Amino acid sequence: MSALVIDLKAHFYALADHVQRHLHAGEGFTLWFTGEQSDFVRFNHGRVRQAGNVTQGYLTLRLVAGQKHITQTYAVAGNQGDLALTTDVLGTLRVALSDVLDDPHLLLAEEVHSTEVVATNRLPASEEMVADIVDIAGGVDLVGFLASGPVYTGFANQHGQRNWFETVSWNFDWSLYSHGDKAVKRGSAGKAWNRAEIAASVAEARSQLALLAKPVRSLSPGAYRAYLTPAAVGELTRLLDWGGFSEKQIRTKRSALGKLVAGEALLSQQFSLVEDTLGGLAPNFQGDGFIKPEQVELIRAGRMVGSFISPRTAKEYGIPTNGAGAQEGSESFSMAPGTLASADALKALGTGLYVSNLWYLNYSDQPACRMTGMTRFASFWVENGEIVAPLNVMRFDDSAYRMLGSELEALTVEQAFLADPLTVEARSRVSQRLSGALLKDWRLVL
Repeated sequence: MSALVIDLKAHFYALADHVQRHLHAGEGFTLWFTGEQSDFVRFNHGRVRQAGNVTQGYLTLRLVAGQKHITQTYAVAGNQGDLALTTDVLGTLRVALSDVLDDPHLLLAEEVHSTEVVATNRLPASEEMVADIVDIAGGVDLVGFLASGPVYTGFANQHGQRNWFETVSWNFDWSLYSHGDKAVKRGSAGKAWNRAEIAASVAEARSQLALLAKPVRSLSPGAYRAYLTPAAVGELTRLLDWGGFSEKQIRTKRSALGKLVAGEALLSQQFSLVEDTLGGLAPNFQGDGFIKPEQVELIRAGRMVGSFISPRTAKEYGIPTNGAGAQEGSESFSMAPGTLASADALKALGTGLYVSNLWYLNYSDQPACRMTGMTRFASFWVENGEIVAPLNVMRFDDSAYRMLGSELEALTVEQAFLADPLTVEARSRVSQRLSGALLKDWRLVL
């Protein structure tokens, strides 16, 4: 997609009107647009290693006739040539549609709910952000990846519904490298650039970097008090999102949260979780034309009170949809904050583990919602509220009903906004707003 079209929204609406004019009797359509104008900068040794930008856009055109439908996704150039290309795609879909079987679970929006969200750009030029990072990182080996710029989403159908969502954000995924396999890993993201917050985060990471030079402590398998940073908690909630809140998975008894749904198990009363579309980076509508609520309550005070219900699941089970996507997963988790000040987390921990990051998570017993995974990067042994040594990599194996339930002692007041740094095909729109978690008992197995 070139930069020839200044008003992408108007261009998308023109393409939608073009499709509508070329429909045959009995036909309908949906049109979905995703695009970005992103700057990407890689850092190594605290300096710029590689810089570039990506401008791209894709349309997904779905032709519908009764319960038959067929789709094609194609790249657009951002100019008048997209009209002819769309005409060709429409003709190809029309020929193929006759060979398609009826889809009994097809459900598309018929009531018109048009929306437009165009966020104000609060970011400085990427050159200024890069200059801040290089200045702040002076003297340490910072390795990282900065992505910034606007992302766009559009929806249209034959009923005249038009939706447009445009937001501008940045995501800085970075580490301070020490030696061997030792590093301090961090992630920063937002819709407004704040040099002071980046500087504070790097300063904290510098202090932990010095601690990694101390002799490594190895622990025996067993139960320990532990503090999990918001990033570590985020790995737990990501795993829960592997179908855990999907209405389809719940109905077919494949959700890892089945015992919570049935009331056979509870999480802590401190733990509440919502899907916060309003506070996230993802659009407030989905590919079938349904509008997402500003929030969907999922867990309230440890009890399951909601789920993600896609239109297909709604049609199959005769229930209302709440605008979930086809995968029935989260795009913007938000946890209710706790009462523990982050600055007091080590003191409250006393003696135990400070866990910065987790990875390689999977279920060791999915019906019991038991998870296993590894500690990662800068994790430390703490005594009397003071970090005394870095830890060797350890594996945990514990149930979410313990980690976020019976053994959850406190959650932090301060929360971190964590954006998914993945850029496979396009920048991810997934984010989480989470607290750190103090656990009375956390099980290490090796």
